[in-house]
Amino acid sequence: MPPERRSRTRPDRRTGVRLDRKSQMKPDRRAGAGPGGPPRKAAPSSQRKPPARPSTAAAAIAVAAEEERRLRQRNRQTLEKDKSAVERYLEELVFGDFEEDEDALLRRLQGRRVQVQEDSGDSEVEDGAKDNFLFQKKPVWVDEDDEDDEMVDMKNNRFRKDMMKNASESKLSKDRLQKRLKEEFQHAMGGIPAWAETNKRKTSSDDESEEDEDDLLQRTGNFISTSTSLPKGILKMKNCQHANAERPTAARISSVQFHPRAQVVMVASLDNAISLFQVDGKTNPKIQSIYLEKFPIYKACFSANGEEVLATSVHSKVLYVYDMLAGKLIPVHQVRGLKEKIVRSFEVSPDGSFLLINGVAGYIHLLSVKTKELIGSMKINGRVAASTFSSDSKKIYASSGDGEVYVWDVNSRKCLNRFVDEGSLYGLSIATSRNGQYVACGSNCGVVNIYNQDSCLQETNPKPIKAVMNLVTGVTSLTFNPTTEILAIASEEMKEAVRLVHLPSCTVFSNFPVVKKKTISLVHTMDFSPRSGYFALGNEKGKALLYRLHHYSDF
Repeated sequence: MPPERRSRTRPDRRTGVRLDRKSQMKPDRRAGAGPGGPPRKAAPSSQRKPPARPSTAAAAIAVAAEEERRLRQRNRQTLEKDKSAVERYLEELVFGDFEEDEDALLRRLQGRRVQVQEDSGDSEVEDGAKDNFLFQKKPVWVDEDDEDDEMVDMKNNRFRKDMMKNASESKLSKDRLQKRLKEEFQHAMGGIPAWAETNKRKTSSDDESEEDEDDLLQRTGNFISTSTSLPKGILKMKNCQHANAERPTAARISSVQFHPRAQVVMVASLDNAISLFQVDGKTNPKIQSIYLEKFPIYKACFSANGEEVLATSVHSKVLYVYDMLAGKLIPVHQVRGLKEKIVRSFEVSPDGSFLLINGVAGYIHLLSVKTKELIGSMKINGRVAASTFSSDSKKIYASSGDGEVYVWDVNSRKCLNRFVDEGSLYGLSIATSRNGQYVACGSNCGVVNIYNQDSCLQETNPKPIKAVMNLVTGVTSLTFNPTTEILAIASEEMKEAVRLVHLPSCTVFSNFPVVKKKTISLVHTMDFSPRSGYFALGNEKGKALLYRLHHYSDF
């Protein structure tokens, strides 16, 4: 309806003024048919009378209409002053703008948003509410059967039944299950981790601090001097409750690893179970246990971002991937191009992009962590004893059964260097430090050679910085702590065969492993926590021993 016609016929809701019916213009019946008579003929042009001047009544009607329009506009302005921007915007959405033309009305009906003139006196709350009034499309129809299909069985699933709070939660909707999984994850992480906060933005100061840390960790050189942060000789530490005290087992512990970003430790054993515990040093409550039927765990490891757990068995080629966020267990039965009959030993790159699998006949296979597809294979002479990534994930170090170490480039998969591990008949273990400074090689005779990483890339017969000879049996485990101040070495062939080496002096702490006469037994795996200063050992008796270092935290 045109604005002029609407203004004459539509009453004003605010003022209550109504037009007089007599003032409305009636059609002239003189040119048309009379009421019930035949149509009259139009007079000739010579006989037509000139148009009469508007009468006094018509002039009065026009003046009254104009006065009414001004009064209505003045009343509207008076009311608009007392209204907020949100109310004005809602009225325009519902009733439309009284002064808009037909084109503007058509655009508004087609779904375009009407621009509201900003008022400098509006508060921030009103402005925020005004921005939230957007046109949202509603579904055309809703199928009730879809809601029935959204229910998830909790009672008959061995992974989800532990999350039931009472018997009435035998079935949950997908939305409630998702919220429950988030609650379990946040409880395990001790809150929402930084990597899960999507709306968190890095400030310039955070970027500068990260660049400073990277520059500090990338320095190399000869650092054989007295440590200003961690003194050598005696390491202050205390015994804590076993990490797996709430889930004891008699099977050998095959893997112990701390979560990269949370106060959580993972314990895997030969009884087909992987358990997660929250580390507090007192009770270490259990978070969750994952049971893999007929799958004795050979090795289990967190992904670099901590969202997945990867596990292999002692007699299977299947690689299990447990998605911690979704609570799903995904078996990888076959990798295209990988012809290994058994998959056991593997390593995850520090940047989380690659997965390295040690094969037979000297082959090492590089896979993508995201797709679990084969990228390429490399071959060394003899058998592969152990392998690891460099701290920047750009190089691979592989220790062979004939006492040699091969250095490979990840991108080109070409051998960069090949050097002899001094005094080694055949290697058993290898590890690199987090700051990219050291490479440690363990041999069958109990000697651990600590090399400078630069010499390993350039020389064929590099001289070790230090040869640690405190073990007399084969060194099967090596690991650096996150600050590259401690190197843990262990042998699974003799009881109490575990030592902590101080860096950069390369001397052994004299008070370990004798800590309150606590027996350690045969050690198969060990790891340092990223931040809190815990040290864990997994032995053959099914115990995950836990220690807390005084250097990192107060008691």
